[in-house]
Amino acid sequence: QSFKLLGFLDVQSVPCARESVLYGSLGSFVVGLGYFLATSRVRRSCDFAVGGFICTMLGYWVYCRYNLAQQRIRQRMIKEGMRNKIVFEGSSFDPERKQTGNERSDS
Repeated sequence: QSFKLLGFLDVQSVPCARESVLYGSLGSFVVGLGYFLATSRVRRSCDFAVGGFICTMLGYWVYCRYNLAQQRIRQRMIKEGMRNKIVFEGSSFDPERKQTGNERSDS
């Protein structure tokens, strides 16, 4: 059974959704409590708590998705490099293969 936030965001299957909601709720608590302790205005501190939730959740969402995209790019580059290593190993295209005098004169 999956948990859907606001009816459309599947928190279990969408990457970064769970962490964003958790950090958003923590940010909401911190901002709301901080504003309440500073001003003792309950209604306004609830407004700030909702704003803190939205800002923290969206901020962490962007940060997490950016890191996830970078990680996928690195994985793709490593996968391609490993495939090239397997394909070119031992051939004349292998960059790690040391060239001898005979091979230099052929090219």
